[in-house]
Amino acid sequence: MTPSVVLVSGVSRFLGGHLAARLAANPGIDRVLGVDTVPPSRDMLRRMGRAEFVRADIRNPLIAKVVANANVDTVVHASLSASPGSSGGRTVMKEMNVIGTMQLLAACQKAPSVRRVVLKSSTAVYGSSPRDPALFDEATTPKDMPSGGYAKDTVEIEGYLRGFGRRRPDVSVTVLRFANFIGPRIETVLTRYFALPVVPTVLGYDARVQLLHEEDALAVLERATAEDLPGVFNVAADGVLLLSQAIRRAGRVPVPVPGLAVGPVSRLFRGAGLVDFSPEQMRFLNFGRVVDTTRLREGFGFEPRWTTMQAFDDFVRGRGLNPVVSPARVESLERCVLDMARCMRRESPERT
Repeated sequence: MTPSVVLVSGVSRFLGGHLAARLAANPGIDRVLGVDTVPPSRDMLRRMGRAEFVRADIRNPLIAKVVANANVDTVVHASLSASPGSSGGRTVMKEMNVIGTMQLLAACQKAPSVRRVVLKSSTAVYGSSPRDPALFDEATTPKDMPSGGYAKDTVEIEGYLRGFGRRRPDVSVTVLRFANFIGPRIETVLTRYFALPVVPTVLGYDARVQLLHEEDALAVLERATAEDLPGVFNVAADGVLLLSQAIRRAGRVPVPVPGLAVGPVSRLFRGAGLVDFSPEQMRFLNFGRVVDTTRLREGFGFEPRWTTMQAFDDFVRGRGLNPVVSPARVESLERCVLDMARCMRRESPERT
C-alpha cells in the first residue's frame, strides 16, 4: 500500500535529500516531510519540490509532536552518520545516531498513525575480522562484534528497532544493511580515500571490497518506502574488487604502511582534514567485507543496476580522477620489469 504521509530524517545529506525528492515526485504520496538539524542546500531544496523541510532535532522529544501532528504513517530513518568529523566529533555523532534513534522510535511508538518504519543501516554490523566467512548473510553472527564507532552504533540501533517491533507488532519494519556507497555525487570516507593522490594501505593486506552505487541505494530506499517489504536485507552490488585493484583503477598510487604505523598515519590524515579514518574503517581496509544478497533479489525483488566494478568505474569517471601516474608510464615500467625477468631466466641456466 502506498504511504500517505512520509517523514524522512537526514534530508541535508545526499541520500535523505534525494530520497525526499523522489518521494515528492510520486503523486500517490500526499505529503513528504524532510527533517534535519540544518537545512539542505539551495539546490537540494529545489530538487525536493513539494517536500516540506522541518528543522528539528530527532534527539529532542519534541520530534513526537512532528510525527503526531502530521499523522505520519511511514518513517524513513536515513540520518545515521559514519563520519565523526562531519558530525561534530564522535560524542555528537553517537548522540545523533543512538539517542536520536531512540527518540524517533519513541515518537513512532506513541503515534497510532505510524504503520511503516524503514532504517538505513549498514553491513558494518558484521564487523571486519581475519576470521570472517567468505559471505555474510542476514543471519550470520560476526566473529568479532564491533567494539566502537559507527559499527557499534549500528548494532545498538538495530537492537532498539527490534525492541520497537516487539512493542508495535502492527508496524512493518524494514532494515536495509547497505554496503559502502560509491558514485560520482555522494561524499563518503571511501570516496575521499580513493580520491587521494597517494593512498595508504596496510602492508601485507589486500581487502575484498564490495560497493553499492548511489543510484541503486536510492532506488532500494524508495522501494522500501513505497511498498510493504518487512525484514532485514543486505544491499550490495554483485562482485568484489580487491583494494589494490580499486586503487589501480582510480589511477592512484598505493603506499603500503606497516601495521604499527597505521594509527599515526590515520591520525595524520584525519588531522589534515583529508580523510576521517576511524578504527573500524581501518579494519575494513585490512580485512574487507562481502555479503550475500540472495534475500535482496528473492525477498525484496531488487536487482542492482551496477556491479561493484561498474559502480567504482562510474565514480572514477564522474569525479574526473586523472591517473597520478600515466598509463603509458605504468606500461613502460611493467615492460622493463618483464624484460629484466626474461633476462634473468635466460642467464640462470648458464650460471648452473
